[in-house]
Amino acid sequence: MMKSLATVVALPRLFELLLVGCWVVATGAQVRAESHEIDRERSTVTIRVSKAGMFRAFGDDHEVRAPLTSGSVEDGPQASVRLAFNAAQLRVVDPGASPDDRQQVQSRMLGPDVLDVARFPEIRFESTDVRRTDSDHLSLNGALTLHGQTHPVVVSVARDRDRYRGTATVKQTAFGIKPVTVAAGTVKVKDEVTIEFDIVTRAAKPVH
Repeated sequence: MMKSLATVVALPRLFELLLVGCWVVATGAQVRAESHEIDRERSTVTIRVSKAGMFRAFGDDHEVRAPLTSGSVEDGPQASVRLAFNAAQLRVVDPGASPDDRQQVQSRMLGPDVLDVARFPEIRFESTDVRRTDSDHLSLNGALTLHGQTHPVVVSVARDRDRYRGTATVKQTAFGIKPVTVAAGTVKVKDEVTIEFDIVTRAAKPVH
């Protein structure tokens, strides 16, 4: 009698589990991971370098554009972000500078004193953990490879459908880059640089 009663009690639970299993199978396409390729033409990454030092008023802030060479955003339980840049394609776009001044800054930035693109041609970011802080914001822990070194960074991201915007701050010295100084150090650039990004993704593709 007791065995029959236990069987009767267990049947509704078994039926519930079967229903849940059928729902997972039926909606598997909705929870399947999807990969979104980044639209390089509509996406922008800007690096801002500010001046410091005793006579910083006589120096210039610098604005650098970093065009993407590739990238993807994957949704799903194991969300991830990957970005890649060709260091030699970074361009100084200082609006208030003359073409000659921009070219001088460009040459020094790409040369052995700063990025040394001949030795370190690629810049990469790969997320290690993606967390949703609310419906429209994400927190990314990731690894940034720059100047031949890889270090962790944390990025806060605001999402609006297929667009991701945010900023991150990194120190040049953390990647073995000595901030540029001129005039015996009275004018120099700050160690911290700000990276602003506006990433737009294309239509999703299922991840198999």
